[in-house]
Amino acid sequence: MPGPLAALAGVAAAALALGLAELIAVATGARSAPLVAVGGVVVDTVPEPLKQFAIDVFGVHDKTALLIGTGVLLAGFAAVIGMLAARRLAVGFVGVAVFGVVGAVAALTRPGAGPAAVLPAVIGASAAALLLWALLAGPLRPAAAASPASSASSASSAEPVPVRPGAGTADRRRFLSSVGVSVGAALVTGAGGRWLAQRRGVATARSAVTLPAPVAAAPPLPFGVDPAAPGLSRYVTTNRDFYRIDTALVVPQVDPDEWQLRIHGRVTNPITLSYADLLGMELVERYVTLACVSNEVGGNLIGNARWLGVPVRDLLVEAGPLPGADQVVGRSVDGWTCGTPTEALLDGRDALLAVGMNGQPLPVEHGFPVRMVVPGLYGYVSACKWVTELELTSFADFDAYWVPRGWAAQGPIKTQSRIDTPRIRTELSAGTVPVAGVAWAPHRGISGVEVRVDDGPWQPAELAPAVSADTWVQWVWQWPATSGEHLLQVRATDGTGATQPELRQPVAPDGATGWHSVRVTVQ
Repeated sequence: MPGPLAALAGVAAAALALGLAELIAVATGARSAPLVAVGGVVVDTVPEPLKQFAIDVFGVHDKTALLIGTGVLLAGFAAVIGMLAARRLAVGFVGVAVFGVVGAVAALTRPGAGPAAVLPAVIGASAAALLLWALLAGPLRPAAAASPASSASSASSAEPVPVRPGAGTADRRRFLSSVGVSVGAALVTGAGGRWLAQRRGVATARSAVTLPAPVAAAPPLPFGVDPAAPGLSRYVTTNRDFYRIDTALVVPQVDPDEWQLRIHGRVTNPITLSYADLLGMELVERYVTLACVSNEVGGNLIGNARWLGVPVRDLLVEAGPLPGADQVVGRSVDGWTCGTPTEALLDGRDALLAVGMNGQPLPVEHGFPVRMVVPGLYGYVSACKWVTELELTSFADFDAYWVPRGWAAQGPIKTQSRIDTPRIRTELSAGTVPVAGVAWAPHRGISGVEVRVDDGPWQPAELAPAVSADTWVQWVWQWPATSGEHLLQVRATDGTGATQPELRQPVAPDGATGWHSVRVTVQ
């Protein structure tokens, strides 16, 4: 069989395996699907520089890029297996078996996986092997493309094997049609599996949730927020636009009726709470800005929202931390962990077990039904989504998910500022040009923002009012722009009087530093 046809056979077999596996994973759990399971292993084991590179390049779409990349690599592997199988079918079966074993082992490594987690990979690989046989050696094989064994037999025979006129072309068309039908069936099966998984999700349960009114509502937005400056970020980030960075390739679907939170470990009084228990407590509402430690200077992995939840401090006081319990480990339903200083949860800041975001139940992708929100700390040490456990321990006894991967155990958010407008390389007209952006130092607040043009003197920007020190601040400076190419720079000073440093430092291990700059041209 020609190499291209054999490669197509391999790709079709792999596609069928993945599509069928997605359907089986509806019953065994979305994380048991081979593509998702292998992707999860990659997320957990890939060297940190590569992971950060993906975030820098793809931002909030890093998971989609990973799944697409994994699929492309698998297609290449399958094409090679198909060509090898055309020469010797047993080699193809070995390749398919490797696919199945890798998928099954990866599925078993996912948190909470049971024996049934191997079924998508095993059943998918079995279907792939059957299709590979049918296309290369069975009833769907083009008659003109005889197997090595039959070719040898024909060569030793005294009589030539008759081939009916036009048989090669007809059989090739039948072969290509079979490949097309197989790939189409794989796409339909895979899409159907995803659709069924979503139908089994928690969107309906979320829509049925009615959030109680808070006993302490968030302060109203002060007059003067969202000053007139085209391109300036809104003070409150919508749920749709709020950044999402986590390790979950498939968004966990947690039924609020089955959700429980355990507060345990080094405490005098372990606590277990249901979602109804949490909603029945005294809820408070606060504006809090969250930031990702992977946010580059000038990046957009930051947002400000109005959160509704139960103060974590109240629950920890009830649990009674024992001496030496200086870390609270938040554990997600998917096994991810973050370590928060116990002191930060008891010092009076508005750390919440949040159930609402901007007046709605938490979006599923942002942690429904419950997540952690802690002002002043990067998300990797505090913002546990889909949280199911708070374990009191110590930094000496336990390293949360990101610490063994080279990140600092503690991550207070660094003072940063960003120019939102004008954008880089923008062409402007001479005259008054509003330069505007946001600055943040959550829990310390921002006391000042300065802008300079080229190497000129620093000019104070006008700060818009903010609800509290736990949110970012919008700023505007009216620039009397003159013709030429110019470099705009910004720096902020936090509420303690400390000005952000000029020195550029990478995001690892505890957050980027440096001044954001934008180069523009004025006509």
